[in-house]
Parts: sequence; structure tokens; C-alpha cells
Amino acid sequence: MAEELHIASGTKDEKYTLLYKQVEEVIRCESDGIALMANIASMIHHTFNFWWTGFYRVVGKELVLAPFQGHIACSRIDYGKGVCGTAWQRGESVVVEDVEQFPGHIACSSLSRSEIVVPIYNKDNEIIAVLDIDSEHLATFDHIDRLWLEKIASLLGNAL
Repeated sequence: MAEELHIASGTKDEKYTLLYKQVEEVIRCESDGIALMANIASMIHHTFNFWWTGFYRVVGKELVLAPFQGHIACSRIDYGKGVCGTAWQRGESVVVEDVEQFPGHIACSSLSRSEIVVPIYNKDNEIIAVLDIDSEHLATFDHIDRLWLEKIASLLGNAL
């Protein structure tokens, strides 16, 4: 099993590089999807101290809350609704600098200010979940976050 993740310093890119290696190790050692989501959410959350980090699984025509780190969250999100449902509908990552400016944003927490959502595809190229991360600061997420979180989502999707 991977050692406890401890990435205290370095650039964002350096932190993601180390995090990615840790995620690879966790995936190598575990096959259960829920266990993987739980550990990956924790690893991302504690590496970057985000406001909320977690997953929503595709169940029928809605996203259902899965393992996460942070405050209480919305339990279900409809297809095409909010940032998560929009990323699912579009089939691509969505980065929102200011959630107040996103039409139809679902405010699970009034303290969330920016957000990134990354779809997770399985081996059959179907979206099976999304990775959702919120920050209490504006414009937290950029191309570096998108790149690395898409790589992490791909690792997870290929393992499921």
C-alpha cells in the first residue's frame, strides 16, 4: 500500500507530479472503485487544501454523491444541471473562475467561489463519474489543474 501522502511544498506542477505517482500506487494496490475514489479524494484534498473534493457517480440520469472530503454536499445532480451536470453533458472538463457567474450553478455551499469538474471515462469510453473540486477563493483552477486532474481521472477510469 502507498505510504501516507505528504506533499508540503513545491510548485503546483511539482505537487501534481508527486500526487500522480501516489495515485498510481493506490490504484495498483486496490481494485474497488469506491475505495479508490475515497483515497484519491483525500489525497487531492489534503495535497492542495481545497474547500471540497469528491466524486459523483453516474446513476441513471443523475449524478449521485460518492466519496468526498469537505462539508456536506448535494446528494443528487441532474444531467446538464450545475457545473457537474454540465461537465457530464458536454463530456469535457469545466473550469469556473467565479461560480456566481456560471448560469445554473448549484450552490451546495455558499462559501464555494470557484470550481473544476472533470469527467471520468471507463474503458468503454462511457462517463461513469465526475471529479468535482471547489475552492473558497476565486479563480483557483487553471490549465495545470485541468491537465493533471484529467490525467488522474484517466488513471481512475481505466482502473474501474
